[in-house]
Amino acid sequence: MKLSITAKLFAAVLATAMVVALAMGVAAHVNLTRGFLGYLNEQALLRLDAAVPGVTAGYVQYGDWTFLTRQPDLWYRLLRPLTDDGGIDTAVISPGRPPPGISELTGATRRFTLFNAQRQRVAGFELPSPQGVERAISVDGRIVGWLAMAPFQSVSSAAERRFEAAQTRASWAVGLGALLLAAAIALWASRTLLMPVRRVAAATHRLAAGDYETRVNEASRDEVGQLSLDFNRLAYTLQRNEQMRREFMADLSHELRTPLGVLHGELEAIEDGVRRLDAQTLRSLQSEVATLNKLVSDLYDLSLADVGALAYRKVDIDLAEPLRATAGAFAERLASCGIQLDLRLPPGPLMVFADERRLQQLFNNLLENSCRYTDAGGRLRIHARVEGRNVLIDLQDSAPGVADENLARVFDRFFRVEGSRNRASGGAGLGLAICSRIVEAHDGSIAGRASPLGGLWIAISLPHAKL
Repeated sequence: MKLSITAKLFAAVLATAMVVALAMGVAAHVNLTRGFLGYLNEQALLRLDAAVPGVTAGYVQYGDWTFLTRQPDLWYRLLRPLTDDGGIDTAVISPGRPPPGISELTGATRRFTLFNAQRQRVAGFELPSPQGVERAISVDGRIVGWLAMAPFQSVSSAAERRFEAAQTRASWAVGLGALLLAAAIALWASRTLLMPVRRVAAATHRLAAGDYETRVNEASRDEVGQLSLDFNRLAYTLQRNEQMRREFMADLSHELRTPLGVLHGELEAIEDGVRRLDAQTLRSLQSEVATLNKLVSDLYDLSLADVGALAYRKVDIDLAEPLRATAGAFAERLASCGIQLDLRLPPGPLMVFADERRLQQLFNNLLENSCRYTDAGGRLRIHARVEGRNVLIDLQDSAPGVADENLARVFDRFFRVEGSRNRASGGAGLGLAICSRIVEAHDGSIAGRASPLGGLWIAISLPHAKL
C-alpha cells in the first residue's frame, strides 16, 4: 500500500514518541524499584544498629540467651531502641508491659535473626540470608552473639506495595500523556507543516503537465518557503523558455521563409521568362543564398557552443590587429549608412590568449549589429585599453537605445528589441548570442549597458596575456 508523506511523518513521529515513552516508563519503573529497595535496606541498617543496644541490655540483665527460649515474646521488645538518656528502658525487657510507641514502617525487625557465640540461631527470622548484614553483641569485651539482618530482595509489605504501585501508575500515566501529546503534535505537523509541501507537489504536477503559469504562495520564510520561491523561479524560467522556444520557431521559420520565398519567386520568374537570367538576377539569388548560409552557419555555431564543441585554436595575439581589420572592413559600409566610426587603440599591444578567427567573428557580429540598428547620422565609438589583468573593449553606438529591462536579454538568441520581423531592421537575432558564447569560451565577460551616446554599450573584458 502506497503511503503519503503525511502518513509516513505521522507514523515516524508517533513511533518515536512511543518508543521513548516506553523506554522512559521501563527505566523509571526499574530505577524506582531498585531505588526503593535500596532505601528500605538503608533504613533497615539504621534499625539494625539501633536494635543492638537493646539486645545487649537483655543479655546483661539475664546473663545468657535462654530467657528468649522461655519468653519468646521478649524478642521484639529487645529490638526497641534505648531511652534518649542512654539508659535501659525497663519496658523493653519487662514482660506484661506495652512497648514504646515506635513505628515499624519498613518491617525490618521481622528479618532480624539472633545467633549465639557459636553461630546457633536463638530467635528471630527463621531463614537467614548468606548475604545478610551482621552486628556483634559484645559484653565486657567478649562477643556473646550476633544480630543479623536479611536484606530486602523485593517489596513485601502492603504499604510498600501500594507505594510501588502508585509510583508505577504515575510513571505510566506520564508516559501515556507524553504519547498522546506526541500523537497530537505529529498529527498537527503532518497536516499543517506538510500542507505547503503538498501545494508544491500539486503545483509540480500541473507544471509537468505544461501549465507554466502555475505559481505557489510563498507564505513562510523557512525551508518550505524557500522551496516555494525556488519553484516559482523554476516555473518562471520554464515559462520564459517555452515562450522563447515558440518565438524561436516563429522567427526561424520566418527567417528561412523569406529568402526561400524570394529564391522561389526569382526561379519561377526566370522559368516563365518574366525575368532574364543576367548578372543582376544572379546577384539577387546569391544574396538570398548568402542570407540562408549565414543563418544556418550561426545556428550551427550556437549548437556547437551549447555542447562545448565549438573549436578554438588559442595563441598569444595582439587584439588590436583583428580590431583594426574589422573596423577597416566595415568602414565603407558604416560610411554609406551615415555612421561615424571612432576607433581608439592604445600605442602598446593588447595581448590576449585567444583564437584570432573567433575574435574576428566576434567583432564582425558586433559591428554588423551597429550597422543594422544605429540610425543614420549616428556614431560608433570603439575604445580598447588595458586595466590591471584585463583587456577591456567598449563598443558604444548612438540612438536608438535599449530599455533597461531588455539589456539583460540582448544576448538571448532570436531576441530583438522591437517585436517586428521586418528584415530591414536587422537579422535573425543570433549575432549577440554567438558573441556571448565566444567571450565565455575565452574566460571573459560581456555585458550590455546604456550607451552615453544614446544607443547600446557592449562592454567586453578578456584576460590579459603578459609576455
